[in-house]
Amino acid sequence: MSIYLDNAATSYPKPREVADAVYNFMVNNGTSSGRGSYQKAMESDFLIYNTRKEIASLFNFNDPKKVIFTSNITEALNMAIKGILKRGDHVITSSLEHNAVWRCLKTLEKEINISITKIDANKEGYTNIKDIEENIKDNTSLIVFTQASNVLGTIQPIKDIGAIARRYKIPFLVDAAQSAGVLPIDVKEDNIDILAFTGHKSLLGPMGTGGLLINCEYNIEPLKVGGTGGDSAYEYQPNYYPNKLETGTLNVSGIIGLGEAVKFIKNKGIINIHNKEKELVRYALDKLKSVNNIQIYGPQDSDKIVSVISFNIKNTMAEEIAYTLDNKYNIMVRAGLHCAPSAHDLIGTKDIGTLRIGIGYFNEREDIDILVRALNEIQI
Repeated sequence: MSIYLDNAATSYPKPREVADAVYNFMVNNGTSSGRGSYQKAMESDFLIYNTRKEIASLFNFNDPKKVIFTSNITEALNMAIKGILKRGDHVITSSLEHNAVWRCLKTLEKEINISITKIDANKEGYTNIKDIEENIKDNTSLIVFTQASNVLGTIQPIKDIGAIARRYKIPFLVDAAQSAGVLPIDVKEDNIDILAFTGHKSLLGPMGTGGLLINCEYNIEPLKVGGTGGDSAYEYQPNYYPNKLETGTLNVSGIIGLGEAVKFIKNKGIINIHNKEKELVRYALDKLKSVNNIQIYGPQDSDKIVSVISFNIKNTMAEEIAYTLDNKYNIMVRAGLHCAPSAHDLIGTKDIGTLRIGIGYFNEREDIDILVRALNEIQI
């Protein structure tokens, strides 16, 4: 029996309802959304809109038209960042960002001369919000932060950062790749202007799904232009949501699967999901301490992190451990920089990377017990 501990990359397994919804749509409908007036196409429209409503409801948002679907969170983040920032603008971000944010910003720095302030967190991944306010400039046009680090797991003070952004009337973009579906998120209470989400991680949906939730009136220019299924005689991209930012054929089957995944989360209760994962993280942190020669990174406090734990075994390459876990024990973990080199700068592992386990809702204590035994046996 295999043990999957890479849920921070992609959650697995998915709820059965998700696979059933994708299969049923592809077999019994299979039409594009917004591309026809016949019955099955209108059914596709209805199913897409229902998913917009489900996602809006999950994040306490009341305008489904401003739930924008993309192929993944990387596209969503690029859409928001490139749609807001103009030549010479200044942006504030964290030292924990995934390359989906960091490479996008660095590319704009090179291409349109934006300036970037990276707010350093400490070794445990905590950000001092005073550093954010002190670095705001007259031309600061965006604040973008991950809600939870995909390397250290550390949860950032999003509500407080959003309050600063609101006070200075600066758009606040939150990367919820590691938090959506496992942490309660309320875009109103948490002062979030734009929430970027992905379907295939803790939202338990299919790959190829993600998007933006736009809780503001700031202008976002389209990343792509083209067919939307409506206003076809008009030569420019429509200026209303969702068509302003959605162009081309949507991944209808994937979005329908995502809708079922969100329903599953709501039925289970996001607090219950969070509590189960938090208990597993607490158990894992305690058990991992018994592993010989282990160095665990981050806060090591289940109340302050999502279900991500990074560690190394001294004098052994992370990739070597991961390879042995997979080939000898059938345990799947992640090794490397996890697409977030700045976070590794904080903990001094940029040259060596880390092993990372991503615990999911469908993991159990036994998975951790087997991992811990394997890590000790490897060193004998």
